[in-house]
Parts: sequence; C-alpha cells; structure tokens
Amino acid sequence: MPKALIAYATRTGKTKQIAELIAEGLRIAGADASVLNVNEIKNESALEGYDAYLFGSATYHGDMIQGMKTFLFLAEKANLAEKKGGSFGAFGWSGEAPDRIFDTMKNIFNMDMVSSALRLKSSTLEGGAKMAQDYGREIAQKLGL
Repeated sequence: MPKALIAYATRTGKTKQIAELIAEGLRIAGADASVLNVNEIKNESALEGYDAYLFGSATYHGDMIQGMKTFLFLAEKANLAEKKGGSFGAFGWSGEAPDRIFDTMKNIFNMDMVSSALRLKSSTLEGGAKMAQDYGREIAQKLGL
C-alpha cells in the first residue's frame, strides 16, 4: 500500500482541516496517509519511507507561515527527487503560500507534482471538503491507485 505524508503549518486550524480531508481522499483511494504538523518533524530522516508528500501552509501577510519555511529547508536535505507531490493551504485574501510551496517542491526538490496547488479559503465553504478529498484522490492516481 503506498504511503503519503501530509505535513502542514497552520495558525487557525483551517489548513489542518484541509490536510485531514486530503488524507481522507487518499485513504478512500487505497493509500495510507499520515498527517503531521511541521513542528512535529525534527529531522529529514522523519521524511523517509513515503511514496508521496503533500505540504501545506496558510498564507499570512502574503507568505507561508515561518514553520513551513523552516520545514522546507529541512525537507531539502531529504532527497525527495522524483517522489509524488502536492501542496495546499488556506487563505484569507491572497493565497500565495500553496503556490510558493508547489514551486519549491517542483523546481528545487525536483518532485513529480500534480497539476497545481490546492488553494481554499476554508474546507467548509463552497464545496471545499470535496475539493480537498479530490486532491487526495489526484495524488492517489499519481501513485497508480
């Protein structure tokens, strides 16, 4: 069974909710999914053993949360090249964080990314829960499920 790591940084809990819904989509499709706050991941060896990686952060003042920035420096050491990937995040006004994370994963980590980042104001608005679950299913498809 393919395994996915969903690592998130959040201020209000909305990005965590999105992460949990993405995990549901992956599990429905037949993958194993672990959801962790980036603050729980202390070294790059904690990133070993996964087939897919999804990183998410809320956008705060036009940027990702500091915890995600720190985490991305750690993840850069983990040799994630060619692994499947996606990014996501909640936002209030602008929503740049998921796109910046996506670009980092694709262009710096050289990961095999899904078509685009998932940007949601909230998982509870305008079909957000389904969109997040569908994003998990999209990752599962990249894993051959």
